[in-house]
Amino acid sequence: IEAMQQGAEDYIHKPVDIDELDAAIERILGVDRAENLVPTEESAGGRLQMVGRSRAMKEVFKTIGLVARSNTTVLITGESGTGKELVAHAIHNAGQQAAGPFVAVNCAAVVESLLESDMFGHERGAFTGAVGRQPGKFELAAGGTIFLDEVGEMSPAMQAKLLRVLQSKEFTPLGAKNPRSTNARIIAATNVALAERVTAGAFREDLYFRLRVINVHLPPLRERPEDLEDLVHALLARINNELRSGITHIDQAVFDSFADHAWPGNVRELENVLLKAAALSAGNTLTLDLLPEELRAKYLERSDPARCGTGLGSLSDMERQHVARVLSATGWHRGEACQILGVSRPRLRRMIREYDLTPPAGIDHEPNGGQ
Repeated sequence: IEAMQQGAEDYIHKPVDIDELDAAIERILGVDRAENLVPTEESAGGRLQMVGRSRAMKEVFKTIGLVARSNTTVLITGESGTGKELVAHAIHNAGQQAAGPFVAVNCAAVVESLLESDMFGHERGAFTGAVGRQPGKFELAAGGTIFLDEVGEMSPAMQAKLLRVLQSKEFTPLGAKNPRSTNARIIAATNVALAERVTAGAFREDLYFRLRVINVHLPPLRERPEDLEDLVHALLARINNELRSGITHIDQAVFDSFADHAWPGNVRELENVLLKAAALSAGNTLTLDLLPEELRAKYLERSDPARCGTGLGSLSDMERQHVARVLSATGWHRGEACQILGVSRPRLRRMIREYDLTPPAGIDHEPNGGQ
């Protein structure tokens, strides 16, 4: 423990296992090769922000810009871990009520018997243990935004009460005689298909249409691989800030292993992988050995042709040939090649270096201007 805390790259017990020693030396020498490292990028204040250059995310950004101008109810849909609360924050911060509070309620995390009191508040004596008046989340969100996460998990009784708030902008705290009005903007989110729940009779159709005035759908991470690199940099900036870690470089093998993964847990899974890797890193570089076994195994199988034993070559070989063909077909125009390959310009530059590709005579390797 003391050795690792003082900066040791690895620690090998006696008697020394030669294979373990070889692996440690290869890993340490490997990450010292500058051509394999990608510098991390900083984001403002280490805060996690919405990032993405994919067409799908650009549409999300445009929709946020349009709906933020009004007080319209918004339903955010998408798989778990795609960043629905970030979208809600972005809508709030870009809207007319940005100076007001942003109050979040996880409808699935609060016990059903307490959800009504949590959302609408209660008066003294409303139930056993109610020793004083308690304002609810709708009251606390006055002049701002209330975010109802996992709204699809609400019971039928709570669905009816929420429908009344949407229809009349009024709610009644437990134990109160008169209703109270609210001017809070309502943004809801769900990772379930509400339309299917309506068909199955588990969710009110009238409430569904009231919530779905504007729908913002977040695509899963596997459908926007071009955003992966930007997300890694943004997440690492926040992790460096929170853990006070000093990750300044990322081994290219890490990015390649990420590209092979389907990310069923989406951005949240990516954040957890990076968080664990940063916590376990003894130096300033994020390396392949810090990743979960399933990510390492898939990458090693792809990058080592000897593991396949078929003589057909690896995916890396095929990728090199394809990148070379695209560059040749576009006359080494980087912009056109990026569009065809579906990669960012920094990613293309790393591919060129990794596969040792050289342009024909007369074409600059790193031209200035449009290419």
